Amino acid sequence: MRLTRILTLLLLALAALSAGAATRTQPRLVVSAEAARPGETVMAGVLLKMPPGWHTYWKNPGDSGAPTKIDWQLPDGIKAGEIQWPVPEKLTVEGLTTYVYHNEVMLQVPLTLADTVTAGAKELKAQVSWLECERVCIPGKAEVKATLDAGPESKPSAEIFLFDAWKRKLPRTDAGFEVSGWWEKGADGDSRPVTLEVAMKDAEDFFPYPSNAFEVQAATEKLPATGGQTRLRKGVKKYEGDWPAQFRGIVVARPGGSETAFEVNVAVKSETASKSAATLAAGSGTEGKPVAGETKHPGPKRPLPLMLLFAFLGGLILNIMPCVLPVIALKILGFVNQSKESPKRVRTHGLLYGWGVLVSFFLLAAIVIGVQHAGRSASWGMQFQNPQFLVVMTVLITLVALNLFGVFEVTLSGRAMGAAAQLASKEGKTGAFFNGVLATALATPCTAPFLGVALGFAFTQSAPVVVLMFLMIGLGLAAPYVLLSFVPGLARFLPRPGAWMEKFKMAMGFPMLATAVWLFTLTTAHFGKSAPFWLGIFLVLLALAVWVWGEFVQRGVKQRALATAASLAVAALAYFGVLERQLNWRSPVTEKNARGSLAQEPGGIDWQPWRPEAVAKARAEGRPVFVDFTADWCVTCQANKRTSIEISSVRTKLKEINAVALIGDYTREDDAITAELQRFGRAGVPLVLVYPGDPNAEPIVLPEVLTPGIVLDALEKAASKGAVDKTGSATPAVQPDTGASIDWQPWSAAAVAQARAAGRLVLVDFTANWCPNCNAIEKLVLDAAPVRAKLREIEAVTLRADWSKRDETIALELERFGQYALPFIVIYPKNPAVAPMTFEVLTQGVAMKALDAAAKL
Repeated sequence: MRLTRILTLLLLALAALSAGAATRTQPRLVVSAEAARPGETVMAGVLLKMPPGWHTYWKNPGDSGAPTKIDWQLPDGIKAGEIQWPVPEKLTVEGLTTYVYHNEVMLQVPLTLADTVTAGAKELKAQVSWLECERVCIPGKAEVKATLDAGPESKPSAEIFLFDAWKRKLPRTDAGFEVSGWWEKGADGDSRPVTLEVAMKDAEDFFPYPSNAFEVQAATEKLPATGGQTRLRKGVKKYEGDWPAQFRGIVVARPGGSETAFEVNVAVKSETASKSAATLAAGSGTEGKPVAGETKHPGPKRPLPLMLLFAFLGGLILNIMPCVLPVIALKILGFVNQSKESPKRVRTHGLLYGWGVLVSFFLLAAIVIGVQHAGRSASWGMQFQNPQFLVVMTVLITLVALNLFGVFEVTLSGRAMGAAAQLASKEGKTGAFFNGVLATALATPCTAPFLGVALGFAFTQSAPVVVLMFLMIGLGLAAPYVLLSFVPGLARFLPRPGAWMEKFKMAMGFPMLATAVWLFTLTTAHFGKSAPFWLGIFLVLLALAVWVWGEFVQRGVKQRALATAASLAVAALAYFGVLERQLNWRSPVTEKNARGSLAQEPGGIDWQPWRPEAVAKARAEGRPVFVDFTADWCVTCQANKRTSIEISSVRTKLKEINAVALIGDYTREDDAITAELQRFGRAGVPLVLVYPGDPNAEPIVLPEVLTPGIVLDALEKAASKGAVDKTGSATPAVQPDTGASIDWQPWSAAAVAQARAAGRLVLVDFTANWCPNCNAIEKLVLDAAPVRAKLREIEAVTLRADWSKRDETIALELERFGQYALPFIVIYPKNPAVAPMTFEVLTQGVAMKALDAAAKL
């Protein structure tokens, strides 16, 4: 990358000879004074104006690009100083991070008049060269001029205000805080991570100044820190000499929401200089690595008191997980309604709610123990793999939602039709108890920090410990509401009862209805393709039945017997005609895991089904393996997927390191997945594993709740050299088998003609080392495994036209196609009589289709 920049800087003087007319950026030279006296310093500014969407580069362009350069031609007696660079933006596109300016930028340069400068008008000239990029990159060059009078008086120019405005955008030099750095570990070849600690809580990033000896890479990882500090991890690549002892650059901060930057000089200490910082930084990435082995990954030994604490904290955190929120809203509404009652009654209801939670968790523990004693494997949330349980829960939650909407009322005289909803929505003692039961039932598809570790421990213990652990989880879930009922002073923070409560109650029907829809989607997966229609018809008939019951039986005054009969008839039709006859709900016949999380999304990760043999095969090939054990009913899994797994940066990283992505779908019961979960000390999903490319290295176990940084860090470690083997010693990582690279040949018109005369398809890549979009297309499209395979299959000739040095022959070829910028791809079909296809933007899908078409023409 450093070679790219050096060549770019040396050759940009020739860069715009044939493409100057195509540049969009408009340069202008302005001066802060019309006249100046000998010995004074005035400011000159090169103002670059870019059209929308285009950008030029900072002094350190980042992963690609080239900085703007100013070559002065000044009269005798006037000397130019260094460029003063405003704070840039950080731009990441297709995995390449650069430092850029959009719209406009002024690069200020101090011009000093010597004491001996002669009087008179002085012409100031400069050759300005830059690289402008949008979808394509165009090198530009222009001469700019201005006039300055040297004489006995000073006079500011009409554009002095521009300098005042752009001066405020320069990094400040009065940093009132300390910045220190230390190497995290020894060098891995020419690369090494460094941690920077900034004594400023609002610090966001560090933009390094360029160096010929090393490169501080643009990507930044923010690490946990305490005491008003900010910790940043950067990668450093060394080109020559020793590892640097200091870095220069700017710290970018956002105090109060406004961006400010400070110029700093960071001294870098040895890796042993800050053990505590290294420990904290290491703890941010993964939950812990299991002991390598083929049969068991038990993890570290954990004392029972610590696990009980984890169980309590996990249950406490469950209160803010999305699974439980609909019931929690109802519970808070109940507390508001009870605030006018006697403290004794409020305490009784709080205890009954807690008792409902504890009884439910005791029953869950009993089920787990019974399943284990029967020789089967138990897991957290396993009841959501049972279709009958899902049907019952969908019906119950739907009835609760209808009751909240006022479709029917729950009364003590209510019979079978209202019984299910009555248990969960009435406000008396029974309602308090069954609110606890419902909260427990809905909590099980969620997991939370601390909970996964506690459950993994519990499922390997004796029956009494299993019961104790489950009761501690229940105690954590119930604790806030029991506490609220026993501390009257907390009730004053709740609003007073009133007419608003009826509307609020109806509003709470909507999250309950959303829960019913979610359960509906889980249930239909078990009953075949027609399930959504028939289950939907069943729920519509059920809603009709309870509406008739509420409108004509509970609130009606005439023909109540007829209404009762009609309500029961509709309910019977729903149950026997739909649930039993059409859905066969008690004995569904479906293929195991016929549906679930394996379904691919357009442009998503290329998931393959998890099998132990698939892991072994990929590791034998030296490829990293990313495994996601998930389930459709696992809310935490789906949140991880949307926020931290199925995202562009992770997809790009997986392709970059040639990783195999495997998915273990636990939507339905799967003994092999259950055994694998237990092998890694987990009681249920989610479980995400990253196996390094080195077959001897142990897998990395990620925490239950993920962030993009955690996933990307694990993938980076899995792809890096020197992974830790089973004995704990460093071993060279096996490089991923990326397949044979494209056999690029240098482009020439003769090479194209010769290949076409032989009936060969030809792909020509016009590229340059200063073109970031060219690099992205080569890396993510042309060098992708499917495209490489297709090129080999059709025996294509691949030619690279390298325009880094602005070869005139290549410029003429581009002009022949009416092209004055890069990137540019040309595909010549096999038939010499067919015109070539041209592309400025290329994706894998477009490339594959174009190659297929060109091979047939």
